[in-house]
Amino acid sequence: MNRRNFNKILVASGAGLLLSGTKVFAKTYLSEQQAMQIIWPNIQMHPFSTTLSKEQMKFIKKSSKTRVRSNIVRGFRSSDNSWLIIDNVIGKHEHIDIAVGLDNKGLVKGVEILTFRESYGDEIINPKWTAQFHGLGNDEVLKLDKHIKNISGATLSCRHVTDGVNRLTNTWDYVLRHI
Repeated sequence: MNRRNFNKILVASGAGLLLSGTKVFAKTYLSEQQAMQIIWPNIQMHPFSTTLSKEQMKFIKKSSKTRVRSNIVRGFRSSDNSWLIIDNVIGKHEHIDIAVGLDNKGLVKGVEILTFRESYGDEIINPKWTAQFHGLGNDEVLKLDKHIKNISGATLSCRHVTDGVNRLTNTWDYVLRHI
């Protein structure tokens, strides 16, 4: 075996060892229906979906200071204009599925983590952490460490869920409350 072939085999083996040591987790904590029962118990809700225009997406991005990645907003709505919006945000590398309940004034009724796919940082499912959002709305952009406490080791998950709530409350204010 010549030196060049030996080096190729060595690099390929090393890369294989590194990749096999990477663990990826995905844990589903709640279904959409379970989140609905937690946030809006005993309220009849019906599915909704709406498509945002480019103008709406630009306005929401500007007002929430968060990029709007999808023009589709979906979830559930009640006859008294209570909302459960199903969305996802990016943690560090992977998506985190969330459900955000908004009342008929656009205030957060609850935030639930549906699926968490990161290998660490799942402390954000703690009800004490998600309870920080209750009663907050779109009157000002929520900031991590100012309005919402950070969790060491889950900083990006905390930041991105906070950004997602900002985006959804601004989406409610600009689009959903007029539907």
